[in-house]
Amino acid sequence: MSRSSMERSTPALRYLDGFLEMLSAERGAAANTLEAYKRDLGDFLSGLQKNGRDAGSATSDDILSYLQTLSGRGLAASSQARKLSALRQFFRFLYAEGLRGDDPAASVESPKPSRPLPKILSVDDVDVLLETARRRAETAPGPRRLKALRLHCLMEILYASGLRVSELVSLPRRAFRQGERVVLVRGKGGRERVVPLTDKAIAAHNSYAVALTEAGGRAAASNWLFPSRARQGYLTRQRFTQELKDLARAAGLDPKSVSPHVLRHAFASHLLERGADLKSVQQLLGHADISTTQIYTHVLEERLRTLVKQHHPLAREGNRR
Repeated sequence: MSRSSMERSTPALRYLDGFLEMLSAERGAAANTLEAYKRDLGDFLSGLQKNGRDAGSATSDDILSYLQTLSGRGLAASSQARKLSALRQFFRFLYAEGLRGDDPAASVESPKPSRPLPKILSVDDVDVLLETARRRAETAPGPRRLKALRLHCLMEILYASGLRVSELVSLPRRAFRQGERVVLVRGKGGRERVVPLTDKAIAAHNSYAVALTEAGGRAAASNWLFPSRARQGYLTRQRFTQELKDLARAAGLDPKSVSPHVLRHAFASHLLERGADLKSVQQLLGHADISTTQIYTHVLEERLRTLVKQHHPLAREGNRR
């Protein structure tokens, strides 16, 4: 590559042609790849040019300011990181060619992708799911009754406790102690916690436990609350998820929006909506770090913003202007 081709460019863009030549000649970059680099780098360099600057004088602050501009445009963190990667390669090239004495992009950290907000169900949606499971448990005929009682028990315990699905399906029978209104859970890292249950969860458990004992056989003799023929001896997460999605269809809900983890999110969000403190919810969920639990406060904040935008009269006026 020749410097003459770079020097013929405008001041802010004079090094870009040389960089693209290098990508083509030395790395065999395809035409669409070169076009993507040209577009990403051209956006940054054009901004420098408007301020009377060029690639030779750009600083780390210029790069950070550019990333903030991209964020302000609503560009995702992953897209910002891609553009920063292009800038790093570009300035690394300038440094290697002796066209700059430093690399201003080397110290700039990649934008961290924002953590997606968990999907949740409304209280009404959960009520519909639980009611559908309850009706099935009451009306299922003959051999299907035990399975319906099991699903109702799973649902009531899950929403009452917010257990991880792996914790739920692997509950041993001894986790429920006679006369107590709590369940003993062994969570991640072998940490144990005691989780209180609602009256409906206890009632659903008792009905299922009686039916399981009456059924007799291998399942009745199992140490697991939800025994199955699976290798581990208890109901698999996949099977429970499948039954839950079937229940969602029967309840008139989109099965894609319903999963055991979504119900765990609903448990936490609904508690916080009704005034529960974050520390208590952390303990109930079994989170080792309260920062993990704090994601649910963001869910509530987003819901409130949406509520104001949709229903506040001034917000509606602003949308009309």
